[in-house]
Amino acid sequence: MSIPAWNRPQGSDAANDHRRSRFTLDGRDRAKRSTQDLGMAAQGADPAKEKQDAKAVLTITELCDDYLLSGVATKKASTLVSDRGRIERHIKPLIGHVRLTDVSKATVTRFMQDVAMGKTAKDVKTGHRGRAIVTGGKGTASRTVGLLGGIFTYAVEAGLMSENPVRGVKRYKDKKNLRFLNYEELIQLGEALREVEANGANPQGVSIIRLLILTGCRKGEIENLRWQDVDFDLGFLRLPDSKTGQTIRPLNRAARAVLASLPRYQGGELVFPSQKPDRPYVGTPKVWLAVRASCELSGVRLHDLRHSFASVAVSEGSSLPVIGVLLGHKDAATTAQYAHLHDDPVRGAVEKVGERLADFIRD
Repeated sequence: MSIPAWNRPQGSDAANDHRRSRFTLDGRDRAKRSTQDLGMAAQGADPAKEKQDAKAVLTITELCDDYLLSGVATKKASTLVSDRGRIERHIKPLIGHVRLTDVSKATVTRFMQDVAMGKTAKDVKTGHRGRAIVTGGKGTASRTVGLLGGIFTYAVEAGLMSENPVRGVKRYKDKKNLRFLNYEELIQLGEALREVEANGANPQGVSIIRLLILTGCRKGEIENLRWQDVDFDLGFLRLPDSKTGQTIRPLNRAARAVLASLPRYQGGELVFPSQKPDRPYVGTPKVWLAVRASCELSGVRLHDLRHSFASVAVSEGSSLPVIGVLLGHKDAATTAQYAHLHDDPVRGAVEKVGERLADFIRD
């Protein structure tokens, strides 16, 4: 029994027409694809296999996960923390879905521009009280593209890609902050250290900051220092696991005096232990904030003390190769560093730097 036209639901004819049109279009698409597949097959290609192979190609997310498992054997733990952060907060959100066969220089360039413009910027809660503020910017974009280049190099070596698409991409100039303290600021710093120490700041944090000033070492190198790494007789620090691997640093008299004044805890290996003797003290940044608050050095980082050490060395006439030895740069092999540390120019340089810096922070 047919339904009278006046009793049919409104729009039913239009809906049926739409369905018929959609089915007709779908059929045409299927027919078109079948014709294309037949044409490919006639040319000796296997369309089904090619589709299967395309699905088997890794995405950038999958490549990053594989890289973190198998391609980072020589990287330090601190570097891996930065790498994981850049992968999770920039690479995966923007291009993680892209398959390796679809990556081009244009892909990398757009990715870099997106990070620079702040497309990945966010305020992330990392725990009960923790936060990670992701800002993006040109510096972050350039460094993340550098990491991406390393990941693609791993892919090329593993036979997953034929060439590295990062190669040839012009990156933003990474304007790293090379802030260093001038002599007037060093005087302020010495006064601030004495002030916070007198006001009850943690003495370990104060001593660590003094050693950072006097040695040019990295914060982690001093915080994780063990007594067995300190050679008072020859005046060296033997660092078995610095950022650049095993390295040997000269100690000037002022630095040796700071170390000699420190208490040694029975059975403890660490020079600066926390309340748990087997773990290092990590409160230096908090002490540093107190130091900065007591003088006009806002924005100065602990790492800038390392730049300041190098700056004083330059002003005292030390050559760049000698400064490289003093700072433990990776360009020189460990054995070569050890041999050069006995040379008069290096020994003279480290003593000059120590004496000059000690003038600013002496009690």
